[in-house]
Amino acid sequence: MPFLWVLRETANGEKPEGKLRRKEELEKQGKIVRWCTQVEVLQHSSIGCFLIHCGWNSTIESLVFGMPVVACPLWSDQCCNAKLVQDIWKTGARVKANEDDIVEAHEFKICIECVMGEGGVELRKNKKWRDLARSSMKECGSSHLNLKTYVHEVLLN
Repeated sequence: MPFLWVLRETANGEKPEGKLRRKEELEKQGKIVRWCTQVEVLQHSSIGCFLIHCGWNSTIESLVFGMPVVACPLWSDQCCNAKLVQDIWKTGARVKANEDDIVEAHEFKICIECVMGEGGVELRKNKKWRDLARSSMKECGSSHLNLKTYVHEVLLN
């Protein structure tokens, strides 16, 4: 399937493309960039799913835009967020690591086919969480009010 892959520079400025094997072959199938505006990409009609580690911000952005997720958590809260995505919100599929904690290519293939195929149709129909996330950010929504309260308390202290 065609893809957009964001490969950022490492903390020490190393270019990730230098270590990428078969780059020319990959670029025939998709586009590899160093940076993009994630929110704009998630809103684009040509995007079918979002492969993420399930950091909180990206997870919430996928909910807000109704984008099906392939969850590949690495550590910390990402595992909990991936569980929410797959088992609670039912907005994506989580890849499974083998006994050596390695996610093999066929597992990505299974999950991508799940969210891009028949299962993806159902995932896209699931507007409940998208609508709840959007309403919470409106002027009188819970997220808006909580952020306003937090800022007010920080300014007072």
